[in-house]
Amino acid sequence: MKRILMLGLLALSLLCGTAFAKTGEGMTIWFDTGGSVGDGYGTIVQNGAKAAAAIAEIMGVEAGASVAMKAVVGCSGTCEKTGKQFEFEGIHSCQAVKGLYGGDGMCKFGCLGYGDCVKACPFDAIHIVDGIAKVDRAKCVGCGACAAVCPNSVISIIPEHKRKPVVLCQNKDKGGDTRKACTAGCIGCMKCAKACPKEAITVDKNLAVIDYDKCVGCGLCELYCPDLAVECLGEDGPGESGEGA
Repeated sequence: MKRILMLGLLALSLLCGTAFAKTGEGMTIWFDTGGSVGDGYGTIVQNGAKAAAAIAEIMGVEAGASVAMKAVVGCSGTCEKTGKQFEFEGIHSCQAVKGLYGGDGMCKFGCLGYGDCVKACPFDAIHIVDGIAKVDRAKCVGCGACAAVCPNSVISIIPEHKRKPVVLCQNKDKGGDTRKACTAGCIGCMKCAKACPKEAITVDKNLAVIDYDKCVGCGLCELYCPDLAVECLGEDGPGESGEGA
């Protein structure tokens, strides 16, 4: 009976996209079948290898290696680095303000700061601090709920690593326009790309893009970025906090 119930919960997670399940050891397991990670049969993103092993035993299959995933906010436009074009009076929601002229901020690509991600997170792992979303990596399990509700697609779910950098900007405007909107924006100067010994970072549409398959985490891109738009995950920055990696 226990096996049948667990199989039923797994089937529910596949149909609905997400579900919680309890193992015999009392572990809570979060399934996410709607993201880009996984093979379509559900991704276990909480309790790591123990949870994966428990489900594999129930299913009668071997457990593969689990990789810790974390949410990253690709924006560092705090209140002192950017500003508002107008004061929005309405529903306190990113989706709502996005529908009004694309948002109230100087930058149309960044975090809107109204906390739809905060409401969506079941683990209390993301909050609005100084005008932008900030992830508590110690609590984050990489479920992707925050990323799914972000209207500007500022939040991404990536493998956790102490030294791998992230681009803390989404602005694809020309450098001069980006700098007018936010002093922390990527201006597409290509200094990071020229500094990278592995050709792991390029500039596409005025924005730095990292190829994590090539990146070795040397940190030179962060060192050469004039606006600190590139930052390594292991160091607490505008989009993250906690011990994490």
